[in-house]
Amino acid sequence: MQQLNHPHHHGKTIDYNESPFIAIWEVTRACQLKCVHCRADAQTKPHPDELNHCEGFQLIDQIYEMNNPMLVFSGGDCMMREDLFELADYAVKKGMRVSITPSATPNVTKDKMKMAKNVGLSRWAISLDGPTSEIHDQFRGINGSFALTIEKLEDLKALGIPFQINTVISRYNYDHLQQMADLVEELGAVMWYIFLLVPTGRGQLEACISPAEHEKVFTWLYELNKTSPFDIKTTAAQHYRRVVLQQKSKEKLITKGSIEYQDTIPTDHASMIDGINRAPKAVNDGNGFIFISHTGDVLPSGLLPIKVGNVRDTRLKTIYRESPILKKLRNPDLYKGKCGLCEFRYVCGGSRSRAYAVTGDYLQSEPYCVYIPKAMRDKKRHV
Repeated sequence: MQQLNHPHHHGKTIDYNESPFIAIWEVTRACQLKCVHCRADAQTKPHPDELNHCEGFQLIDQIYEMNNPMLVFSGGDCMMREDLFELADYAVKKGMRVSITPSATPNVTKDKMKMAKNVGLSRWAISLDGPTSEIHDQFRGINGSFALTIEKLEDLKALGIPFQINTVISRYNYDHLQQMADLVEELGAVMWYIFLLVPTGRGQLEACISPAEHEKVFTWLYELNKTSPFDIKTTAAQHYRRVVLQQKSKEKLITKGSIEYQDTIPTDHASMIDGINRAPKAVNDGNGFIFISHTGDVLPSGLLPIKVGNVRDTRLKTIYRESPILKKLRNPDLYKGKCGLCEFRYVCGGSRSRAYAVTGDYLQSEPYCVYIPKAMRDKKRHV
């Protein structure tokens, strides 16, 4: 695979007011699985109004012109998009870093894996939400999903294709995380991509773990990352950055009082394998991150279902840079409650999607964070 120079390599500064670090394109909402947490509430057949072949090329051009962010083909199941590899080939030839997140179904064949490798797709991401068939299959809504997922991951490994394992942490698997970590290592993933459940789509509030359990997970992940052979990255878990900074400060690995996102990045070994670098500064919904739906609607993220435009009407860079909603999301000083007062708001900021899902206000405080900001503690002491 040809590796081209890229403006986001080597930790270069990106102005998130101008360009995102990552763009997710939901190429189709069609999927054969029935996952209990599905953000997209995926359907069995493609939507008749999804972006067509020509519109797909035009969207890739629009994404590229925003300082060439990382591009992820998502779904539904992106493998149910017939022109997926033509779109990927077009993007890779432009010099874009492209990854895909297919569902582990019979659509993922060895031939398609080889096609993806020949096209030059940088990394695969496959979801695995439990260390046993009982847990994973219940979560995915299809018997046999666990066995098929393991089979596909083993095939990728045999073909020498880098892959990450995506796991949604919820009530379903909270008590089995060490088993999951052992399995991720055994399978040979370059990265374990952790999602903390956001109650949107089919995701239910009662399936979310508690604020205190979030904190326990983050502390455990921090310790795990010291010895794991795979990298760890989190999504919808912005407060993990705060925990990493606090732990490093305790261990005197950073200067006391330093609050820089770069200090929260434990390792980036995966990028040495496939060239997909971590964001050089904190990413949040609409802030360094943008999502385009199967019908061209633009959202701050797939987990924050507020439409800010459509690429059929307006160029993506115009939407990203000028949307009033996105501008608010990129200004942590506008956040409400304790998030707005928190000294970590520029490197954390809480999950805007979870705040919206629970409170109906995307500027409200992260509802699953136990931390009390220093300003609030100081005020209480002086009362």
